[in-house]
Amino acid sequence: MSDKNREGKRTARERMLAERAEDEARGRRRKKLIVGGVALAVIAAAVVTGVVVQDQRSKPETPAAAPAGTIGDKNLIVPVGSDNAPSVLTVYEDPRCPACGIFEREFSPTISQLEDAGKIFTNYHIVSFIDRAVPGKGSKYAANALGCAQDAGHFRDYHDVLYRNQPDETNDAFGDKAVLINLGRQVDGLVTPSFEACVNDLEFSGWVSAVQQDFDKSNFKSTPTVLLNGQPIYPKFNNEEITPANLVKWVDAANQGKQVGTPGTHGQSPAPTSTASEPNNPSPKAG
Repeated sequence: MSDKNREGKRTARERMLAERAEDEARGRRRKKLIVGGVALAVIAAAVVTGVVVQDQRSKPETPAAAPAGTIGDKNLIVPVGSDNAPSVLTVYEDPRCPACGIFEREFSPTISQLEDAGKIFTNYHIVSFIDRAVPGKGSKYAANALGCAQDAGHFRDYHDVLYRNQPDETNDAFGDKAVLINLGRQVDGLVTPSFEACVNDLEFSGWVSAVQQDFDKSNFKSTPTVLLNGQPIYPKFNNEEITPANLVKWVDAANQGKQVGTPGTHGQSPAPTSTASEPNNPSPKAG
């Protein structure tokens, strides 16, 4: 066989091997893309269940009892701070929501300082939709426990304790009433026989359902939803990212020329004579 023929066969064999190797590489890449796509879809679904309200809707339920000091239509709002403060901070959050936990751990000291200075009146809407998508009862049980803490006059401190000790979204630790009661021991004076009975008996379960029903009917679809005087400020306001410093700046700008309020109690402010300060669920522009 001539050198030329041998060279031609070698070239053809090398080309065939190269083509086969390329086909195998394409197959491996295709398999990785398929597996990766499935993984991304699973991750995306997990994230969405953490922050976005599902299409399911809570059944209509009128609360038989609401925690003491709650305000607004049907007493669905937990107020913190002075009701005559010049600005209203409205917060919608779910106890199992990871994004809410991040928000609270970063912003609760600043919010507390603004409340104590009489600059803001915070209105909390404690929703409980995550139980619909992630197995468990932690959202509802924790929301009820927060209602019990409000009824006892210790909402703010207990609220902060829950978010500092928030489990992973898929861990239903808050579905254990004993866990909720034990966390209450971090708040001086909260855990009493009345508080324990309130948590164990789900005394405010109807109220919890009514708060969620109200959220379902609103234009808000995710938590946390944070409004300053009715304007969405999370995660941005006027093209600026929300930070503790920016929150103080925005509140001070909104309060310019206005008299600060008289700081109220931390967990149970007197109900105002009017609920006009509560916004009528405007469509969020951020968050």
